[in-house]
Amino acid sequence: TFTAWCNSHLRKAGTQIENIEEDFRDGLKLMLLLEVISGERLAKPERGKMRVHKISNVNKALDFIASKGVKLVSIGAEEIVDGNVKMTLGMIWTIILRFAIQDISVEETSAKEGLLLWCQRKTAPYKNVNIQNFHISWKDGLGFCALIHRHRPELIDYGKLRKDDPLTNLNTAFDVAEKYLDIPKMLDAEDIVGTARPDEKAIMTYVSSFYHAFSGAQKAETAANRICKVLAVNQENEQLMEDYEKLASDLLEWIRRTIPWLENRAPENTMQAMQQKLEDFRDYRRLHKPPKVQEKCQLEINFNTLQTKLRLSNRPAFMPSEGKMVSDINNAWGGLEQAEKGYEEWLLNEIRRLERLDHLAEKFRQKASIHESWTDGKEAMLQQKDYETATLSEIKALLKKHEAFESDLAAHQDRVEQIAAIAQELNELDYYDSPSVNARCQKICDQWDNLGALTQKRREALERTEKLLETIDQLYLEYAKRAAPFNNWMEGAMEDLQDTFIVHTIEEIQGLTTAHEQFKATLPDADKERQAILGIHNEVSKIVQTYHVNMAGTNPYTTITPQEINGKWEHVRQLVPRRDQALMEEHARQQQNERLRKQFGAQANVIGPWIQTKMEEIGRISIEMHGTLEDQLNHLRQYEKSIVNYKPKIDQLEGDHQLIQEALIFDNKHTNYTMEHIRVGWEQLLTTIARTINEVENQILTRDAKGISQEQMNEFRASFNHFDRDHSGTLGPEEFKACLISLGYDIGNDAQGEAEFARIMSIVDPNRLGVVTFQAFIDFMSRETADTDTADQVMASFKILAGDKNYITVDELRRELPPDQAEYCIARMAPYNGRDAVPGALDYMSFSTALYGESDL
Repeated sequence: TFTAWCNSHLRKAGTQIENIEEDFRDGLKLMLLLEVISGERLAKPERGKMRVHKISNVNKALDFIASKGVKLVSIGAEEIVDGNVKMTLGMIWTIILRFAIQDISVEETSAKEGLLLWCQRKTAPYKNVNIQNFHISWKDGLGFCALIHRHRPELIDYGKLRKDDPLTNLNTAFDVAEKYLDIPKMLDAEDIVGTARPDEKAIMTYVSSFYHAFSGAQKAETAANRICKVLAVNQENEQLMEDYEKLASDLLEWIRRTIPWLENRAPENTMQAMQQKLEDFRDYRRLHKPPKVQEKCQLEINFNTLQTKLRLSNRPAFMPSEGKMVSDINNAWGGLEQAEKGYEEWLLNEIRRLERLDHLAEKFRQKASIHESWTDGKEAMLQQKDYETATLSEIKALLKKHEAFESDLAAHQDRVEQIAAIAQELNELDYYDSPSVNARCQKICDQWDNLGALTQKRREALERTEKLLETIDQLYLEYAKRAAPFNNWMEGAMEDLQDTFIVHTIEEIQGLTTAHEQFKATLPDADKERQAILGIHNEVSKIVQTYHVNMAGTNPYTTITPQEINGKWEHVRQLVPRRDQALMEEHARQQQNERLRKQFGAQANVIGPWIQTKMEEIGRISIEMHGTLEDQLNHLRQYEKSIVNYKPKIDQLEGDHQLIQEALIFDNKHTNYTMEHIRVGWEQLLTTIARTINEVENQILTRDAKGISQEQMNEFRASFNHFDRDHSGTLGPEEFKACLISLGYDIGNDAQGEAEFARIMSIVDPNRLGVVTFQAFIDFMSRETADTDTADQVMASFKILAGDKNYITVDELRRELPPDQAEYCIARMAPYNGRDAVPGALDYMSFSTALYGESDL
């Protein structure tokens, strides 16, 4: 047995022994055996053939054995050189104990007990095997077969073995071990069966070979598992990076497409077109933007989770592509909201402008039509030369008639000025049909100037003939003078009573109502004036009838007849109740608008402070130290649930706001909150609670991964909160430096201290944001106690799979690793270029280093 054991190691050096007591006498093969089993170099042997040379070599071997802590009792070099069988076997057994059995330890037992315990555990599932010692327990051979079947079930059909056929069992185990496990046949089956108590040392020596053979396979399995774990983490992180990049690209592209739409300020010419733009903007706020708010929030959560996982797996921090940092997305989002705010203000201002323009244009058309109706035929009348053949009385009548016309002309001066003022205001407000308005206004002004010139010319002609004409009918003249302004007053009253109005508040409609009531109060006096004018006409008729004056029944000074005055007066009386009804309806509409304002203001004054209170409560929860992190997480999730349950009230407020906008209500004195304030606050509240929950979850991940106790976590939080003076949830560089000094870090104000602090800041703030979060703080405080994989550990694992070579082959990777992770390594490992390279060799060292450094993996 000892000879076979020695040859199993010596053949690695290309030699073997035939006779154990003879072949070790010169000490050369004994030294070679020790070098093979220890992996160390012994002193250079003596090559002489003399006894003194042999004794020297054996002493070198014995000294090496003694240097390993082994006591050699009564074993001297002379006995070995003399071929003393007993001493030689004792020495070999001592070597076996030291180098093959002593290192065996199972649950801190001694070598022999550990080897026995290992055998008992490996054979426990086999009911017909009961290993209690290293002699008779092995006689039936089933113990050896059980060890092989437990580790390599394909080598032995254990079900066909019989306990009553020990020779077959033993020979099967010895042959399979020699052929497939590279364990030499150290025992003889017949000797074991024929001996009442097999040699314990021989059995232990042979069984130890099984232990070492199978422990190597277990190490390879452990190494493969470690590599699988590292590669799985790396693959997951790569997928998270790809997901972040895609989500960031999609969100930035949406923002890029949306901002030009919001910045488009091309005005429309009609209210309908602008109302459609406002409706499109509402659809954007209700339907298109909310999902993007969620995507932005999820993007920040994914980024923080990825950075936490990278820190926990000892990987470098993830740096997104240029322009896709969280800060870049926040800046782009800020630009979007700024454009959005400006767009909404522009829409509302444009609607007000168009509303004002429509009102002014209609007013212009009404006044212009009335004026053009009045001036129709006036130029022809002024150009008549009827005075040339008239009598004196007729001339005087013509002169008085002309004076009445001048009075009428002056009364229309205000209307012409109003028409010009309205046209100018339409031009200042960029009215789309300004050219036609300007042309019509210019035509009216030119006609007015011509009327003035014609009027002056006719007066001069009448005055030249006045000396020849003396008769005039004073009553007709008085009638004409009073009827003309009264007629003008009635036309103005009809114009005012039919004039459209636009109001936005109760006070404005009340002002119009008051003015209308004041107008109605003047009607009795106006009626007296009408009756007085009609009295003048009646007096004229009486005089004509009394004195038989041939006046042809007409007033030569005016075309205004009593019938016309009565007709217009009746029209005014009919317009008054219509105006009353219009004002009442508008008053009711303004009351409804006021109710909408109060309803919106009451809800907004509750929701606004509620959102602010929730923001403050979330901030307090995130920095308080009450209970465990799980308690804080549960508390935050309860807050999140209560916040989500509050959403119907926000939706109700949105509905009220839509009613307000549809009613064209532009201000609200009952609240300082706008819908935009509520929307922004609500979005910030949802983002804050989601981000705070994510921070606590990451703290739990860190705590569990690094074994931090709750007491330690509370201490970290207390230190962090103490230096977080502004309660912002982060520490600035100076606050963090003060915190480190208080914890015992030696950070001076000299160059060395600044360099050390810069190094620490690069760890806790890899993205150079200028602040230290609580997550980064606990990562730094606990990083030296973390149990994480390192590049050296992964490299050592690959070396085990490669059989201690400096390279690994494709076949070895596919044999030891799962298919997908084997192909992952093959695709990313560089070719090995060392001196001992073979075709297809791969460099696992550079690959292991790249996993923990800057690379494209």
